[in-house]
Amino acid sequence: MSGRDPDRRRALLDAADRVILREGPEASMAAIAAEAGITKPILYRHFGDKSGLYEALADRHVRTVIAQLRPAFAEVATDLRGRARTTITVYLDLISANLNLYRFLFHRASAEDTRMRSHMTALVRSLGEELGAVLAAERVAEPVRAQVLGHAFVGMVQTTGDWWLEHPEVDRAEVVEGLVDVIVAAVSHRSGRASHAAGRG
Repeated sequence: MSGRDPDRRRALLDAADRVILREGPEASMAAIAAEAGITKPILYRHFGDKSGLYEALADRHVRTVIAQLRPAFAEVATDLRGRARTTITVYLDLISANLNLYRFLFHRASAEDTRMRSHMTALVRSLGEELGAVLAAERVAEPVRAQVLGHAFVGMVQTTGDWWLEHPEVDRAEVVEGLVDVIVAAVSHRSGRASHAAGRG
């Protein structure tokens, strides 16, 4: 079945990427189909439906972003501030360099399609869980708190990055350092409480 041909699917996603990069978040499904040289019903058939196309684009791009963030926050040889700074910088660079794709996935598609919104939420949540696991493994925090911090940090960075894209006049370094300060303060606060409790014991 043609819909299961990975090369064909890849070519269709390439066509979608070109249209979205060119036209922005308002890119139409008709324009994507035309770019691929097919009709809109045939485009949908390759992915099941429009939601399937959206999810395939999200998997292609959001998972790529996650893959590029993973080495930065898992780098044990670097101190927390340095790792946070590197990870956040990589993320902001990626979303600003792919602005139309970011807005298409996080704004247009997620607002238009409830299944897509759930899919995007699951992808972001998986990154929070992974970061929480890293914090727990390194004993930065006990497991439950590590998960809380992991999700909080990911949500904070994603939301702040979204705001920053709407305020290009704000220097990226200022945004990065502000986020890093919050992350370091949250972890240091916990460490300070633990040390205080141990002293009382």
